[in-house]
Amino acid sequence: MDHDAIILGGGAAGLFCAAVGGQRGRRVLVLEKAEAVGKKILISGGGRCNFTNLGAGPANYLSANPHFAKSALARYTARDFLDLVERYGIAWHEKTLGQLFCDGSAKQIVAMLLAECEKGAVEIRTGQEIGSVAHDGEGFAVEANGETHRAPALVIATGGPSIPKMGATGIAYDLARQFGLKVVEPRPALVPLTLGGEDVLFRELSGVSAPVEAHVGKGKNTGRFREAALLTHKGLSGPAILQASSYWRHGEALRIDFLPDTPRGWLVNRKSATPQATLAQVLRTLLPERLADTLAGRLGLTGPLQSLSDKALTAAEERLHGWQFHPNGTEGFAKAEVTAGGISTAEFSSQTMEAKKLPGLFAIGEAVDVTGWLGGYNFQWAWASGHACGEAL
Repeated sequence: MDHDAIILGGGAAGLFCAAVGGQRGRRVLVLEKAEAVGKKILISGGGRCNFTNLGAGPANYLSANPHFAKSALARYTARDFLDLVERYGIAWHEKTLGQLFCDGSAKQIVAMLLAECEKGAVEIRTGQEIGSVAHDGEGFAVEANGETHRAPALVIATGGPSIPKMGATGIAYDLARQFGLKVVEPRPALVPLTLGGEDVLFRELSGVSAPVEAHVGKGKNTGRFREAALLTHKGLSGPAILQASSYWRHGEALRIDFLPDTPRGWLVNRKSATPQATLAQVLRTLLPERLADTLAGRLGLTGPLQSLSDKALTAAEERLHGWQFHPNGTEGFAKAEVTAGGISTAEFSSQTMEAKKLPGLFAIGEAVDVTGWLGGYNFQWAWASGHACGEAL
């Protein structure tokens, strides 16, 4: 055996796992397809890397088994990673909702991970095309660029197919199926939604943004997010929509509360206060003008408020608080920040990320069916799952 562990993928999870394992005395080899490691890290957070979220917990993740992430997240927390960041003197700041960013550049996080790998004498090879992966009674053999590497442990840290222009592929799922592991259907997540049919009118408002509450899904698979929505030339985007997209399934409605801060009965009360105002004029005081005019037009209520019945105004208010859109799709993996679904968590130990059926095989990060919300949660899963695996190598 050339190494104690071979890690496929030099992204956040793979590098962190390698550093943890290497510093425990394991001989670790990282094979990365791209010409440089950490490419997704470098583009994250507008180049400043939203490297974790102070509020990260199991409730912020989607999975067919919502309990799976609890162990790793509890044993390596956002505070733990922040301590590491601070030990390297990387200045950071907190944005809204617990999101932590570098003051400087995402390059600092990549440099930190490489320094941690160097402490563990980790060998990193880039520009590696994986030809084949095989397993025999003793361990794994990985053929890359015409050379064969052997180790008793293999870690799948290749992520999902989101952002293919960065070199992302579905190799994790191919390997999982090769070794008899189930895969939960992968789909784009944290992705803009597209509109058609009667909703196509809203695409004409491209560039308009407003704070809203987006609500999607049913039962346990329900997401409700209060952030900004952005209308685009294809449909809907912005933080609230990206969050909701992870829960949205084809055929489902997306409900938008355009006025989440207004109390029930506000429109009838406005009729008493400003009887001569039109609905469009009232909405312009609360929303961007173009959006206000479009919503008023769709509601079909014209003339001064005093000419409209309380019943009609109450119905309009209800619709504004739960406006239904029927997306006809998403902008796909090309625009998705992450992938929902992945290798089934039922196949792994939540303590070690090791496959139950095949000792020595591990999968971490985005490759497995654990998907975080927008705002640093997916990085925290990368660190936590990578740490759990690195400790088990």
